[in-house]
Amino acid sequence: MNSKMPVLFVGHGSPMNAIEQNEFTETWQNLAKKIPRPNSILAVSAHWFTAGSRIQTAVHPRQIYDMYGFPQALYNVQFHADGNPGLAEKIIKLVHTKVEVDNSWGIDHGTWAVLCRMYPHADIPVVQLSVNRNASFEEQYMLGQELKQLRDEGVLILGSGNIVHNLGMINWDKAGGFDWANSFDTAVRDAVLAGDIHAVMQTASSGKNAGLAIPSPDHFMPLLYALGAADKDPAVVFNNSCTLGSLSMTGFVFG
Repeated sequence: MNSKMPVLFVGHGSPMNAIEQNEFTETWQNLAKKIPRPNSILAVSAHWFTAGSRIQTAVHPRQIYDMYGFPQALYNVQFHADGNPGLAEKIIKLVHTKVEVDNSWGIDHGTWAVLCRMYPHADIPVVQLSVNRNASFEEQYMLGQELKQLRDEGVLILGSGNIVHNLGMINWDKAGGFDWANSFDTAVRDAVLAGDIHAVMQTASSGKNAGLAIPSPDHFMPLLYALGAADKDPAVVFNNSCTLGSLSMTGFVFG
């Protein structure tokens, strides 16, 4: 494949999106039809949040059901994509920071709940890279920049998280977002669309409502990896909204 692949950041929201048909999942399904078909996917999921960077090299990574208390139908979802050990080894050599091989985790729902809607046949190899909780926003952005050349090799880089993610304030009966969630989501969205990386980081670290929107940075950080890999390519927003009060579904396609 000679054409440069886009980069995605997906607000993955509730795991139930893997089995529910709604406006968000329809967008994911349509998105897969609009972008070039990748030969591999590199996923950075908020749900693999580790001290240091880790990557999977397994030929057949296992699917992890890393969520609790949901209907059995969700645990019946099967997404058994192959891995790509060659791609994983290339990434280890490509980036300046140490990346440890770790096959103890697998493909978690931050990755498969999205990909089972985009590529339901699970016929594209997937490598998952952890979110390094010890890295700063700047360091995560820089690591994303080091991954950008993979786009020229047919690799789709997918960041999966949420701009706003506060599970302690979830309201399962609320269709939209709380005012503070909508305000924060809009501020980050506007900074991304303007290509202002500094403003994205500043909003997340010290902006109004940042403490409510990001009580833990795990779900925000995949956006920094995606922004780095995007390499200043313009963003197009999709699923531009919050739901359940305190979750943002907002996503971006870059390039």
